[in-house]
Amino acid sequence: MSLTFSRPPRKPATSAAAPPEERATFKSPVLPWLFLLPTFIILAVFLYYPAFRTLRLSLFRSNIILGNETFEGLGQFAELLNSPVYHQVILQTVIYCALVVVIGLLIAMGLAWLASRPIAGAKFYRLMLIYPYALSPAIAGTIWLFLFNPEIGVINNILASLVGTRPRWLDNPLLAFGLVVLAAIWKGLGYNVVFYLAAIQNIPGEVTEAAAIDGATGWQAYWKVVFPLLSPMTFFLVFTNLIYALFESFGLVDILTRGGPVYGQTGITTFLIYQLYEDGFRNFKTGVAAAEAVLMLIMVGVITVMQFRYGNRRVHYGA
Repeated sequence: MSLTFSRPPRKPATSAAAPPEERATFKSPVLPWLFLLPTFIILAVFLYYPAFRTLRLSLFRSNIILGNETFEGLGQFAELLNSPVYHQVILQTVIYCALVVVIGLLIAMGLAWLASRPIAGAKFYRLMLIYPYALSPAIAGTIWLFLFNPEIGVINNILASLVGTRPRWLDNPLLAFGLVVLAAIWKGLGYNVVFYLAAIQNIPGEVTEAAAIDGATGWQAYWKVVFPLLSPMTFFLVFTNLIYALFESFGLVDILTRGGPVYGQTGITTFLIYQLYEDGFRNFKTGVAAAEAVLMLIMVGVITVMQFRYGNRRVHYGA
């Protein structure tokens, strides 16, 4: 079997003719499928089969200790959707995701703009901004746990010397929720800064120079020129940050608060992914946990469709 590349016959040259497209030609129709076979096997073993098993498990009420299962159909989905605890978890997750995505992107955009300025030590500042992303969520959570420890934490020591108070950050529901949000924003800041920095450096200098010649102030040039040109990157980062907030909050929550403290029906920092963990691995409700996973998949799918359908209208490509 051999692989050759051939060019299609040249068409008559025109002023706006596109360059000829190279196409791979296989002498055997089986060869491309053989190249794709390892990818198909990996996807089937690690993605499609577990997804199928999760979907099946969501229809059964099972006991992993006794090894029995009873068909429930959509009963577990109805149970979840009628549960006040699950309603509170969904609301907390929506608020948490909105705060992490909106505040995180605004801070990252501003820092990337400042880091793109020609100042002394710019490389060091950029490195320090990217540094939090290199940490695992567990290590980041441990750092924040020590920083806000009510007895020995640096933050409380500073507050005690300035205003004479030592807040119980992890015992007060609102303070605990705010602390988890801040930790998640800080953890994802480096990722967002890297992409925004690359996008800012790709904006042609002539565009901002033209705005300056027309009399635009620094803020006007940023808001009227730079901000719209960053919209394709913002569109991409909104989706990736949403996925990060939904699925990667587990490590921070588990280290900092373990889902608590209790507020209303459940812990105020119990988000969807942590509720799934609690039901699946602590309460051994594997069928309910599988139903929660399916509901999360549906939520992400709906959000993605809405984002591409409505969010893409405000994206401006090209200077």
